[in-house]
Amino acid sequence: MVELSAEESWALLDDNVRVGGAVGRVAVAIMNHPDVFPVNYAVDHSAGAPSVVFRTAEGTKLAAAVLGTAVAFEIDGYDPIAGEAWSVVLKGQAHEVESIHGVFDTDEMPIFPWHSGPKHRVVRIVAEEVSGRRFFVAGT
Repeated sequence: MVELSAEESWALLDDNVRVGGAVGRVAVAIMNHPDVFPVNYAVDHSAGAPSVVFRTAEGTKLAAAVLGTAVAFEIDGYDPIAGEAWSVVLKGQAHEVESIHGVFDTDEMPIFPWHSGPKHRVVRIVAEEVSGRRFFVAGT
């Protein structure tokens, strides 16, 4: 196993968006009960430090993400030709993007929700910790 730098981890997050597989998982705690939600996401580099942005509807995911003390965000991938897998985890704070300017900025991001329901709320995860690992898959 190889520990990845923050730069390598952000590069994998970006690459995942470019190849069309931009699905990650947001982990939250709801009244001390953990839950995990899949989300389509984009990486935003416009505010200096990169952040993860996703759209959602009103409900448990939005409330838990922005009212809780912290969230985790995770993606992983596998290269069958190299027999190599990787995982990236961000830990930090989630904030709803509420300014009209901020919401318009995210409209241009390549976020394509799988579910057809309206997703008018935008959440930004500001990472306080970024970690990643790359490893060879046994038996490949």
